[in-house]
Amino acid sequence: MLFRKIENQIEAHLCSGSDKILIVDGARQIGKSYIIRHVGQRLFKNYIELNMEADKVGARLFAEAKTTSDFYMALSTIAGDKMGDKASTLVFIDEIQAYVHLLTMLKFLRDEDRFNYIASGSQLGITLKQTSSIPLGSIRILHMYPMDFEEFLIANGVGSTFIDEMRTRFIRQEALPEALHNRIFDLFRKYLIVGGMPDAVNTFVSTQNILEIRSIQQNIHHLYGVDASRYESVNKRLRIQRIYEMVPSNMENRKKRIVAQQIEGKTGKRMADYANEFDYLISSGITLEVKAISKPSFPLIENSGKNLLKLYLNDVGILTGILYRNNIIPIMSDECSTNLGSVYETVVAQELRAHGFNLFYYDNKKNGEVDYLIDDYDNMSVAPIEVKSGKDYNVHSALNHFLQVEEYNIRKSYVFSNTRETSTTNGITYLPIYYVMFLQQS
Repeated sequence: MLFRKIENQIEAHLCSGSDKILIVDGARQIGKSYIIRHVGQRLFKNYIELNMEADKVGARLFAEAKTTSDFYMALSTIAGDKMGDKASTLVFIDEIQAYVHLLTMLKFLRDEDRFNYIASGSQLGITLKQTSSIPLGSIRILHMYPMDFEEFLIANGVGSTFIDEMRTRFIRQEALPEALHNRIFDLFRKYLIVGGMPDAVNTFVSTQNILEIRSIQQNIHHLYGVDASRYESVNKRLRIQRIYEMVPSNMENRKKRIVAQQIEGKTGKRMADYANEFDYLISSGITLEVKAISKPSFPLIENSGKNLLKLYLNDVGILTGILYRNNIIPIMSDECSTNLGSVYETVVAQELRAHGFNLFYYDNKKNGEVDYLIDDYDNMSVAPIEVKSGKDYNVHSALNHFLQVEEYNIRKSYVFSNTRETSTTNGITYLPIYYVMFLQQS
């Protein structure tokens, strides 16, 4: 079984005695149902799983369940023999967003305290924004993402003791010995190919078959494109699909931001004209948004806007599958001249988001553009991050200009690249790219 860090959080909540119902939110195919099932079956004698998407296209037992009595009656028709006492019974409501009325009902199910409950949703972010009757005081939302690089390492046999040693070296800003660096960097390159979708990772671990891995990724990418707008009007569906299809090609541009006029090929269009479409893609978890900031201060969320927006795919393996198909040489070869800048930026976005960071970048007409900005809580400041895929990792004029602005009061800055060595020069800390796995939101 694949190790997922979120398992500990799910178990801790279910064992805490909290009166709030946990909802695990995230894109489809990232392993939400699997990990909840694994924990639920281990902790509870009577484990009941309900899939509301399947019910909606099938028996529709819960479609008209407007009261808790209706819910219990529907539940009893399929799991009456498992409806024990609260201590022994967990009801898992999967894809709960299919029936919005069940989200509202969670408060009443909680108040009656008959069973333990947990839920998941693959488009929950959208539903929560569109529904005014969500009982926010009765639920706790936990966001889940594809497997991060640490989880990928563990899946490939790298032990926790060694990862702890890597973390210690990151804190001390010390490099790994060359042989160990080569091992981890090799796995990092493979992570760029495989990504963090559990089916792709399982296939890599068991077969190393790139054709099978790419087939899995293509199917997920297609599913996202179709699924992204199933509840929207035809015109909005086409715009959502168009924006989603633009993301990989945008990654190859020097400035990777979305240009509103390119979405439908219409002049005069503004980002605000597509606010709902962007919101859908971001809230569904299939893209990661990076907002522009021209004059940063802590906390970053108070400075951002959506006029200059970048979108990244939520999984780097899907991106490399689109860009390179079955050819792994551009990623695995030391001699290849392919520019992997967009790939490196995507994997860093994926890591930072999975570790709790909101994503921002610096865009200033005078000083240039810096890849990422994160909140530096230790110093109540901002930490800029540059990502370099080539050998010129110490060439970064925009970052230099950024650090020279005294009013920004920058105390930390990072450049992540292919280099093994670590160093700090002129206030910039240079680290190997895989050390990004240890940046954590405070």
